[in-house]
Amino acid sequence: MPTTTIAGDCNVYFDGRRETRQRGHVLVVVKPDDTVLVHDADGYQPVAWLTRPADLSLTHDPLWLVATDGEETLRIEAAGEVAVTEHDVSEAGTPVGDCRCGGQLIRSGGDVLCLDCAERHSLPSGATTLDSTCDCGLPLFRVERGTDFELCLDYECGSLLDAVSECFDRAWDCPNCDGDLRVLRRGGLIAGCENYPDCDTGFSIPDGTISEPCDCGLPRFETASGERCLDSGCGATL
Repeated sequence: MPTTTIAGDCNVYFDGRRETRQRGHVLVVVKPDDTVLVHDADGYQPVAWLTRPADLSLTHDPLWLVATDGEETLRIEAAGEVAVTEHDVSEAGTPVGDCRCGGQLIRSGGDVLCLDCAERHSLPSGATTLDSTCDCGLPLFRVERGTDFELCLDYECGSLLDAVSECFDRAWDCPNCDGDLRVLRRGGLIAGCENYPDCDTGFSIPDGTISEPCDCGLPRFETASGERCLDSGCGATL
């Protein structure tokens, strides 16, 4: 994704709730989402800005930038010599290993992505990336869904759904009809009754490991926020 920088002698006008006119040797940053930030030499706070404007236009010769959002308008024009440059930018995150293309993998939020080829892998909630790698060359991650699982970033090497199903599919009985609870993906992973739609019982499988049976017959989980039953509404959450 590109971002544009404008550096040089500019007039800056802002019309709206904070009307101003400024001139100086400034650095203007136009971010990939069209947010415009105008910085001078004093401090970290922009002297003018407009966040994610509805409309933005930029001409280079002569320099003239207009960003508008509702009743607010930010205008920037060259008053002297300016330099306009486009840069490729990416998300920033924690390095977690190497991509199969040889590029650097980073973790940004719930995703792992490559800075070179832009390949992206989604992580399940609660996942921790590991230093060890899969036979395919990608890093492994650890996640808890009843027990510990170590899986590859590439779901084609083995998905979390397949791993949890192998351990817990049909392992628990439905408390409402005595049918088997199947491991299914419904956004996240759930243990849902095999007799759906006649029985619509279903429980989200939490991030944690099984500790002991609950009095209701379902398993209890050790989670980051404490011990709880698979059925979060059974009253057994501690």
